[in-house]
Amino acid sequence: MRKWIFGLALATAMTSAAWAQSTEIESTINSQIEAFQADNFTQAFEFASPAIQGIFGTPQNFGRMVTQGFPMVWRPAHVTYLELREINGALHQKVQITDADGRVHLLDYRMIETDTGWKINGVQLLESADLNA
Repeated sequence: MRKWIFGLALATAMTSAAWAQSTEIESTINSQIEAFQADNFTQAFEFASPAIQGIFGTPQNFGRMVTQGFPMVWRPAHVTYLELREINGALHQKVQITDADGRVHLLDYRMIETDTGWKINGVQLLESADLNA
């Protein structure tokens, strides 16, 4: 009986930790999207990982990449968080974004935890042809 109770307590603690982690990751992504919607590329850049910041160098370069390459992230009509999963030791948050034209896009946000919290370490556009049919 003690093993069962211990196992239940451990599972509950792990579920709570995963929920908190998921909430923090969603908050990071939400905050970046809100900064994009306000055209505050400096603030949006703060949610990018150090590696991403190094690639783009400035918030202006980063903003240009997002507005040209990921317009659905810059101006989403609706955002839905799907599953958080681990791939090769990294956490990936799947996000469904509906753009202003009603098209649905699936994106995979690769996340890393830093000393200052969760950061976005890359975004990949996934195949979502079935969602727009």
